[in-house]
Amino acid sequence: MSTKVERVWVDQTAVHIQTGDGKVFSEQFNDYPRLRSASGEQRSNFTCNNMGIRWDELDEDLSFEGFMREKSGEKPALYHLFKSHPELNVSGIARNIGISQSLMASYLCGIKQPSRKRLHEIESAIHAIGENLRSVRL
Repeated sequence: MSTKVERVWVDQTAVHIQTGDGKVFSEQFNDYPRLRSASGEQRSNFTCNNMGIRWDELDEDLSFEGFMREKSGEKPALYHLFKSHPELNVSGIARNIGISQSLMASYLCGIKQPSRKRLHEIESAIHAIGENLRSVRL
């Protein structure tokens, strides 16, 4: 990303970023189930790096590029998969297949397109979780 983010903050309804040239971009909490249902304290408990924002407690990542991209309204299939199954740990799956959380976030928000091989790795990791859960005996 060529534009440097200077400031990140949250309010009651959204997370906002301000770039070095003074432009402000926002993402609404209502668009992200984990952020929507989080408390104000949880929403305020984030960290940033040069790629985006991370809420460890909520297992949520937003890339800065996602704030600035044209909003088409259509989300990638991976976005829908992880949003409809919040029990899946996005960062855990990223670690499992050996990629960074920020790269996985870029796939989820549609900034980057995973290769067929990468999609297969993600799918295999999710299937392995399912198989492990099937073997649980209480």
